[in-house]
Amino acid sequence: MKKLFIETLGCAMNVRDSEHMIAELNQKESYELTTNADDADLIIINTCSVREKPVSKLFSELGQFKKVRKSGAKIGVAGCTASHLGEDIIKRAPYVDFVIGARNVSKITEVIDKKHSIEIDTSYDESTYMFGEFRSNSLKAMVNISIGCDKQCSFCIVPITRGEEISIPSNLIVQEVKKAVDSGAKEVTLLGQNVNNYGRRFSSSDSGAKNFTELLREVSKIDGLERIRFSSPHPLHMDNEFLEEFASNPKICKQIHVPLQSGSTRLLKEMKRGYTKEWFLDRCEKIKKLVPNVAISTDIIVGFPGESEEDFEDTLDVLERVRFDALFSFKYSARPHTAAAEYIEQVDAAVASKRLQKLQARHKEIQKEIMDAQIGSSVEVLFEELKSDGKVAGRSDEGRLIMVDGSEELLDKILNVKIIKANITVLHGVI
Repeated sequence: MKKLFIETLGCAMNVRDSEHMIAELNQKESYELTTNADDADLIIINTCSVREKPVSKLFSELGQFKKVRKSGAKIGVAGCTASHLGEDIIKRAPYVDFVIGARNVSKITEVIDKKHSIEIDTSYDESTYMFGEFRSNSLKAMVNISIGCDKQCSFCIVPITRGEEISIPSNLIVQEVKKAVDSGAKEVTLLGQNVNNYGRRFSSSDSGAKNFTELLREVSKIDGLERIRFSSPHPLHMDNEFLEEFASNPKICKQIHVPLQSGSTRLLKEMKRGYTKEWFLDRCEKIKKLVPNVAISTDIIVGFPGESEEDFEDTLDVLERVRFDALFSFKYSARPHTAAAEYIEQVDAAVASKRLQKLQARHKEIQKEIMDAQIGSSVEVLFEELKSDGKVAGRSDEGRLIMVDGSEELLDKILNVKIIKANITVLHGVI
């Protein structure tokens, strides 16, 4: 049996793309997964291009793979960076055997047999393609509900690397979730660049559900499925019907990611996000009113071109008013083919770093307060991982990491846990 080493960078959609590649390869011939690149017959790095750092990391990683690979082993580059760099990857690293873009995952079995094969067509439609079955976590399934992105955010390269947005027919989504549940999954995460924009465009006339709220209702009817999560919704499409379904549907986990990017309405307009600070706060206020125990996470870019101190203070104001449970924050990174890369008023790197440190420091204080407030509460936990120190780890409905003393008999179960201790990243409890 041949051995496959695959390194995945970036988002959950990249993780699912890697699972799809593994499944497709195994339909052609069996591969054994390995964590050692020097032991592999096939090495794939599945890339991210949202920020500059992962792109720089690609060529560093490729150089290391070239040094350690065994004789005859093939090296391939997949994902978003593959989509936008294409043949330049092979020009810079001619030892790379193939390049396959984020929109061409189903072609993996074709490209591995063609030296210097390049498949990066971002108009290619995989929305009705039935991938083979492979999941890295038997308890938790990830299911794509759309591909591509129609938004034109001025900082984001994703529409260029993943093409236009197409929704996957709901009958195919339900079929895939049912398969996962039949294989032991208790939780599903629905994936898309803007999941709550589901239904905008289908390539099949047999589309089924017409919007995301309807899709959530369909998926929640599946027997044996206990938890539903989704990532990522867009604030612009958080209408009342969607939020009320989120709040009232008992299978939907009460954790929601609401990407802010900036608290400044002026900058949000420059970012082409389509909403204002006031709209964002209104949606978060409604979510908290409907679900008092909700966990809200967000993304924030600091140092976007033209960001003033007043703009940054607006972002801090939203942080204080919403009090996010989790924060994914970065300094602005200019990406090729994006409008913001051409903006003249680039923020000084030192200023951006100082703002980012201030934002993250305040969020850590808020996060500690939120976690400390959980002590004494009771939560339902899906246990999924046995730790080496006699602990078992799982996630609450709100997505918080919980640890308890226990053994493998807790695995796969959803149990009530009383929280007795907290730190900034983990809650400790007793059954």
